[in-house]
Amino acid sequence: MRAFFKTLFQGHPRLASWLVLSVGMVILFLVAARGKGLTPGQLAALSALCVGVAGLCAWIIGWGAE
Repeated sequence: MRAFFKTLFQGHPRLASWLVLSVGMVILFLVAARGKGLTPGQLAALSALCVGVAGLCAWIIGWGAE
């Protein structure tokens, strides 16, 4: 399992950073949204938007690597 992540990070750095950012952003969002009265559909939609924003961030961060 460790070798899988190592090859993922070395072979696909943008995809790996997207994955890490997505997980972190969704966790932070769900913690912040707890107890605010959002429906499950709203939580799912906003979580999907967090994943999209994380993808844009990973893409922009990748500009500096080129």
